[in-house]
Amino acid sequence: MAKGKNKNTEQQKEKPPNSNPDSKQQQYWLLKTEPGEWSWEDQMANGGTTKWDGVKNKQAQKHLKSMKLGDLCLFYHSGAKARRVVGVVRVVKECYDDGEDGGVAVDVAAVGEFRRPVDLGEMKGDELLKGSGFALFRQPRLSVVPVPAEVWERVCELGGGYQGDGGDEEEKEEEEEAGEGRK
Repeated sequence: MAKGKNKNTEQQKEKPPNSNPDSKQQQYWLLKTEPGEWSWEDQMANGGTTKWDGVKNKQAQKHLKSMKLGDLCLFYHSGAKARRVVGVVRVVKECYDDGEDGGVAVDVAAVGEFRRPVDLGEMKGDELLKGSGFALFRQPRLSVVPVPAEVWERVCELGGGYQGDGGDEEEKEEEEEAGEGRK
């Protein structure tokens, strides 16, 4: 899987807005992938868990190193035809050396698919996101970017939430039925 093939030389010197290594607070990220190389369908077909590797850009690697167990990531399809958030994954293994040319990786597990994909154009046109300073808009070639909590909430809202977020009536009914079956 080569998710970080972008050769962006732009280096952001500031610390990601949501990365405090001493904080227990939830952090949010966006992970980009070309759907022809690794799609949401591939993620799900792989049992939902995979090694997120192939990130060559030093700034993107720095972001991977800032990820903590349990952090949530927007799964973003990039490329000319796709540019949209399609799902959510959770960090299940913190950053480690992937053994390839000094690269690093994290392991992520699928949490759920967005009920409605959120296109880049829709995000850029959203009044609440326009002035957010979202790194996806400022550094569009970077394959791993931090997502401020208010941006995370808005993107999830635009997508109608995601399966597994507890907001779906069918999910609630399934959980209730499963609970009754265990009694």
